[in-house]
Amino acid sequence: MENTVPNKKIKILTISDHPLSPSGVGTQTKYFIIEMLKTGKFQFVSLGGAIKHDNYSPVQLEEFKDDWTIYPVDGYGDQDKVRSLIRSYKPDILWFMTDPRFYGWLWEIENEIRSLVPMVYYHVWDNYPYPEFNKVWYDSTDTIATISKLTSDIVQNVSPTVKEKYIPHAIPTDIFKKGSNLERNSFRKSNFNLEEDDFLIFWNNRNARRKQSGSLIYWFNNFLTNLKKKSKDTKAVLLMHTEPTDPNGQDLYAILHNLGLSNGEVLISREKIPPQSLANLYDSADCTINVSDAEGFGLATFESMACETPVIVTMTGGLQEQVTDVGKVTHDIMVKRNNKVKKVIEYEHGIGIEPASKAIIGSQQVPFIYEDRVNGKDVSTAIMKMYEYGKEKREALGSQAREHVMNNYSFEKFSKNWEELLFETYNEYGSWEERKNYKSWELIEA
Repeated sequence: MENTVPNKKIKILTISDHPLSPSGVGTQTKYFIIEMLKTGKFQFVSLGGAIKHDNYSPVQLEEFKDDWTIYPVDGYGDQDKVRSLIRSYKPDILWFMTDPRFYGWLWEIENEIRSLVPMVYYHVWDNYPYPEFNKVWYDSTDTIATISKLTSDIVQNVSPTVKEKYIPHAIPTDIFKKGSNLERNSFRKSNFNLEEDDFLIFWNNRNARRKQSGSLIYWFNNFLTNLKKKSKDTKAVLLMHTEPTDPNGQDLYAILHNLGLSNGEVLISREKIPPQSLANLYDSADCTINVSDAEGFGLATFESMACETPVIVTMTGGLQEQVTDVGKVTHDIMVKRNNKVKKVIEYEHGIGIEPASKAIIGSQQVPFIYEDRVNGKDVSTAIMKMYEYGKEKREALGSQAREHVMNNYSFEKFSKNWEELLFETYNEYGSWEERKNYKSWELIEA
């Protein structure tokens, strides 16, 4: 269908983490909205949730004025709030993002919403098996955009009749980029007392169970033990940018005390910092690591690659497409690959660690999903492998990593794909008096 440009700005109501919050969902929502506002073809009203608010007054950014208003809400809002905004704001599209388990309440009134406006869902899902229990939600949505090749394969197989488009995340590569060697060495020396040949590994995640923050400290300690056998003079440091006493995670200080890591082997950065400062941390590191047992995409390693710092990742979720140029991720491909004997593999842009086991876990909302659990020995081996590459090999991997980001995850592609999808949705489905291609009923043969 040809995309015709309307003679008005398309109005979009978004629901997600607060777009000005530092979470991955909040950040990507902000990038999406700002890129669309730059076109001059859209207006936004946002329900910003998932954080504790000091003030519930609407927020507008001076740059965009009436084209973007943010309403702080608890959770992700509620049915009455959505009903009220749809009636008062009269959007052309409802756009929402994050894990579907947070939106059951929204899909419960999809017959009310979709009779007026189409629903576009930016879908986050971490792993196989195919979540057939999500089919009712997918089928209750007009358009699904997917953040990873894995998620794309899932939607295509679970709900093949629903319109789906793969739109991975993007980051500002003008901020996340490599600095000069002089700046890097000066930053390492002044902040971490590290010389050029010392080894710094960076971990940037929330201190939460699936991120395996405590396990990583133990595995890094094993690496240190092995490193001392090879070179007593080499200094290696793990820098963790996280909240060490997060109630959803482990007490990292207690772990460090128990292991006797009290001489700067593990450093913790807990203050929230702006993107440019974060880019300096990536640039100062020799590699960035993520050993999560489930990860929708993984922004930290993504940002690291843009800074030309190679990565070590669990081959799970969206992480696996960051280190390799694989054209498509499917369940069959993952099963075959996981059966390989070799678990620590050098890929085009870093090191991938194949899961040692795939445990089926679940809850009442999510009956089954894989947790991709890596072996601690494999992690220590991967760190040692990255260390032994040396500076020249790591720089080569880092250069390839940035090229991968620029070729496949640029803001230009991100913006183009979203603009196309929004116009396709607007033209195909319409809204309000011009709503089309939607039925609130179906015929089922007995």
